Amino acid sequence: MTLALRAYVALSHLLTPVWHLGLKQRLRRGKETPRSVHQKLGHEYADRPAGPLVWGHAVGVGEAMALAGLFARMAQARPDVHFLITTTARTSGDALRRTGLPPGVQHQFAPADTPGAVGRFLNHWRPDVAVWCEMDLWPTLIDATAARGIPRVLVNARLSEASMARRRWGRWIYRALLPGFDRVFAQNDTSAAHLVALGAEPDRVVVSGTIKSLTPPLACDADDLSAWLAALRTRPVWLLASSHPGEETLALQAHARLRERHPDALLIIAPRAPARGAEVAALCQPAAPLRSAGVHLPDDGAVYVADTIGEMGLWYRLAPVALVGGSFAPVGGHNPHEPLALGCRVLHGPQVWNFAESYQQLDAAGLSMPVADADAVASAVEAAWAGAALPHARPPEDTRAAAVLQHLLGLLPG
Repeated sequence: MTLALRAYVALSHLLTPVWHLGLKQRLRRGKETPRSVHQKLGHEYADRPAGPLVWGHAVGVGEAMALAGLFARMAQARPDVHFLITTTARTSGDALRRTGLPPGVQHQFAPADTPGAVGRFLNHWRPDVAVWCEMDLWPTLIDATAARGIPRVLVNARLSEASMARRRWGRWIYRALLPGFDRVFAQNDTSAAHLVALGAEPDRVVVSGTIKSLTPPLACDADDLSAWLAALRTRPVWLLASSHPGEETLALQAHARLRERHPDALLIIAPRAPARGAEVAALCQPAAPLRSAGVHLPDDGAVYVADTIGEMGLWYRLAPVALVGGSFAPVGGHNPHEPLALGCRVLHGPQVWNFAESYQQLDAAGLSMPVADADAVASAVEAAWAGAALPHARPPEDTRAAAVLQHLLGLLPG
């Protein structure tokens, strides 16, 4: 252990009361549940299954579902292995329960980054392999995992220029953590170079693309799906998925053009932040119904606001085409593989740097389509309704992601 890491771990021990206080305050504000607090403090875990166990940690739902897809592939090769995914936010746990994890994969909340909570977590779960997805790296947790001789792998790592600039101040801690990873799988060459600059061993860094192409189809409630299909009958439907401020206005402009030729057309808007539901509904004239307000089926209105967590599997099944948000707003785009896994065709704006390689490949294959403005969105949606825009097929997986799978399988006992 380096001096810097030793100092961090010592400080994390001293700050244990601060973690406890912070979690209690979050519980009072509704950002935690008693269960999530207990698990973060190292208590109230599910039983550990017998046999080998692979543990993966992810920052959010999209990363957790990517891990779930990776683990599902591992389970095909090793049906004796069990899998655990940890996240930190309460909302991620809620969403994972609704979107559904593959058989043999369970979710728990990650421990607070204190020696006590981390020790209780590792004593209980005793993972054979530890996988970190993207860059949610907690030093005490990683150090304790290393001290127990558990192989550690970093997957789907991505560091843009902006992210790298933010991390330069903490280079001392990355230089203590990154060399201990058995392998670091980066999404692209730029990320690989940044990771080496932060301290990763160059011969252990591999460019593997994104494992989000492995995301399994999102689940949905079968009764909800049947009820919606019955209510919609033959109405043409499209979706604005994971939208940000400004993108709803563009979609509503496109929808007005579509309604001129398709008076019964329905636009479903699923804002990235469900708390924006009322704000989005107010953009519509008249105000659109809100799923969070108990309007569970569409009426004859033009727009429906799906402001809930963990139901994207339903909306992608109902809409044959989706404009994936975060691509007109300066956000960098969101995951195109989730809609494609359910046969939902993908449209996107110009700002997709978070998934630059994926969109480049998908656009070239005709599986996604860039659109520049409301007129282009309306034309592409109408073409998709006619079946002429994009093929109804799941894209081939990035073959480089297979290297991640093979490496992890090679670390398992037996």
